[in-house]
Amino acid sequence: MDNSAEKIIPGQAKRKTALLTIAGVIAVVAIVYGVYWIINNGKHEDTDNAYVQGNIVQITPQIAGTVNAIQVQDTDYVHAGQTLVKLDNADAQVALDQARGQLAETVRESRYLYANNDTLKANVSVRQAEISRTRNELAKARDDLARRQAVASIGGVSNEELDHARAGLATAESAYDSAVAGELSAREQLASNKTLTSGVRIEHHPRVLSAAAKFREAYINFQRTQLLAPVSGYVARRSVQLGQRIQAGTPLMAVIPLDQLWVDANFKEVQLRKMRIGQPVTLIADMYGKNVPFHGTVEGLGVGTGSAFALLPAQNATGNWIKVVQRVPVRIKLDPKELAEHPLRIGLSMEVDVEIADQSGKALANTSGNAPQTEILATESTDVDAEIQKIIAANLGEKSPKK
Repeated sequence: MDNSAEKIIPGQAKRKTALLTIAGVIAVVAIVYGVYWIINNGKHEDTDNAYVQGNIVQITPQIAGTVNAIQVQDTDYVHAGQTLVKLDNADAQVALDQARGQLAETVRESRYLYANNDTLKANVSVRQAEISRTRNELAKARDDLARRQAVASIGGVSNEELDHARAGLATAESAYDSAVAGELSAREQLASNKTLTSGVRIEHHPRVLSAAAKFREAYINFQRTQLLAPVSGYVARRSVQLGQRIQAGTPLMAVIPLDQLWVDANFKEVQLRKMRIGQPVTLIADMYGKNVPFHGTVEGLGVGTGSAFALLPAQNATGNWIKVVQRVPVRIKLDPKELAEHPLRIGLSMEVDVEIADQSGKALANTSGNAPQTEILATESTDVDAEIQKIIAANLGEKSPKK
C-alpha cells in the first residue's frame, strides 16, 4: 500500500502545478484587463458599424445627342478636364455658325444705327437753313404786297400785279410752314434715333447683347457635345454605349476621387454623450487588417438618426411600440497621407475607435467645410466671352482683343 501511494503522489503534484499555473495566468490576464479597463474606462468609444464614404460625381449630359466616342472604361483614372464622352456635334455646329453670323450682322446694323445720328443731325441743320431762307422769302413777299397795296388805291399798280403779290405771299407762307414742319420731323427722327443709341456703346447695345446671348447659348451647347471630367478620380458604373441616343440628365458614369474619402461611423446614441468634433480616431479597415491602422479626427456629428432619414421612417406612436437603440452617423476625416499610401474604396467596412478623453471641442459645427467643387465647367463662360468680344471687334472694324 505504501508503494502505491508513493506512485500516485507525483502525478497529483504535476496536476496541481498545472492548475496553479493556469490559475496564475488567468489571474494575471484578469489583473491586466482590469487595469486597462480602469485606465481606459470612459475614454474610448468604438464601433464596427462604419463604412467608407466619398463623393460620387455623376457624369450627365446637359444636351441631347448621339454618342460618337467613349474614351474611358471602368476603373480608369481620369484628370479633371479630360474628355470622357463625345456626342455628334453636327447640329450644334450649324446652330453655332448661324448665331455667329447673326451676331456679326447685328453689330453692323447697330453701327449703321449709331452712324445715322450724324446724318439726322445734318438733316436738322439743313431744315433749319431752309426755315431761315423761307422766313426771309416770306418777309420779302409781305413787304412786296404791302407796297403794292399802298399804291393800289391811287392806281399805281394793276389789280393783276396785286393778285400776283398776294399769290407770292401765300406761296412763301406755305414754303415756310413746310420748312418748319420738316425741321420738326427731322428733330423727332434724331430724338428717336438717339433714344435707341444714347447711353451705351455699340457692344453694349440691347440688340447686340441679345444676339450675343444667342451666340453664347449656341457656343455652350457646342462645347457640351464633349463631356469632360469635372474632377480627377476613377471611373465607375459606366453605362453609356457607343451609338446610344441620350437625353439631357441621363446618368452615363461616375467619377470618384479616392483622395477625398471619409468614414461614416454609426454610433449608438448612448455613445455620443462625450463625443466632440476634433477628437482623435483610430480606424482599422477589413481590407488591410490591424497591421495597417488609419488615423483621423471627428469632423462632425449627424443631425439625425438613420431611421429619421429613412425612406419610410418608423412610426413610434403605435400601440405595439418597442424601443430600439438608435444610431447617429459620425463623420470622420482621414489622414490624406495614409489614404494615399493605402487607398480605400467606397463602402468598405471599418472598425472605429474614438478617444473621447478631450471634450474641449464642440458637438455641432459652426463653420462650413470644404464642399466639393469644380472649375472645369466654369471655363465655358470664359471662353465664349472672349469669342464674343472677338466677333464684335471684327465687325466694328477694330483689332481683335488680345486674349
